Formats: sequence, structure tokens, C-alpha cells
Amino acid sequence: MASVSTYLNFSRNTEEAFNFYKSVFGGEFFGNGFMRFGDVPASPGNPPMPEEDKNLVMHVELRILGVHSLMGTDAPESMGFKLTFGNNSYINLQPDTRKETKELFAKLSEGGTVTTQLQDMFWGDYFGTLTDKYGVQWMFNCGEKQ
Repeated sequence: MASVSTYLNFSRNTEEAFNFYKSVFGGEFFGNGFMRFGDVPASPGNPPMPEEDKNLVMHVELRILGVHSLMGTDAPESMGFKLTFGNNSYINLQPDTRKETKELFAKLSEGGTVTTQLQDMFWGDYFGTLTDKYGVQWMFNCGEKQ
């Protein structure tokens, strides 16, 4: 079945971030949970994996709101990554109820920054935005009326 997911790259704290997201949304990590760079077989012609990078997360997936997969990885500079968080993307959540919207918004904003408080908007949705403590931007749109 076709699907859409959001893939997040972190400097060295993917495990911490995804454990936080799991505490917000519940559920279990898909498959075997955290796949580690140290589990990747050595590749001929490539330098060995630095010891300090072996426990970093190569891949993790958490299904949220029943239909969306949030995936992530650490992006170590030793593997050629140059990570820069920007302001060009949001994860848009559309919970069914205002109650769920308020709960998720409150949990995700802990340690982060609320950029738009939850409020009724001219297009008819209950809307708000925040940047969580990991620099990921979240947008909420709830169509339930008061």
C-alpha cells in the first residue's frame, strides 16, 4: 500500500528524540526498533566505522496517529553528513479532536518554543505551531468545532 512518511535527520540524538516522540504518541517502534550503524557490515574500500559512531541510530520508525510513519537517523559527520536544521519543513498533524490536539501540542512543546498558540483560525480549523526541543517544527490543524 502506498504511504507517506516523514524522515528526520539528527546530529547524534535520534534515540533520545524518538524516545520522546514515543512518550508523546505512544505505540511501539516498528520492526526491531533501533537499527545501529555498528550493525552494518564493513564495506570493502570504505574506512572502518569510528568506534564513537557505532551505537548511533541508522534507522528507526514510529507510527503516529495510526497512519503516518515518523522515521529518523543520526547523520554523523564521519560519514560525510553536514546537518543543518532549517525552517523549510513542518510535520503537519491533524488530530480528530481538540482534546487530542491540546494534549499532543502540550507534550511536544515541552522544552521547545510555541510559535503560534492553538487558536480558531479564519479557515475554520483549530491551529497552532511549535518547534520542539530538537528543532523539529510541528503544525496542528484540527477541524473539530467547539
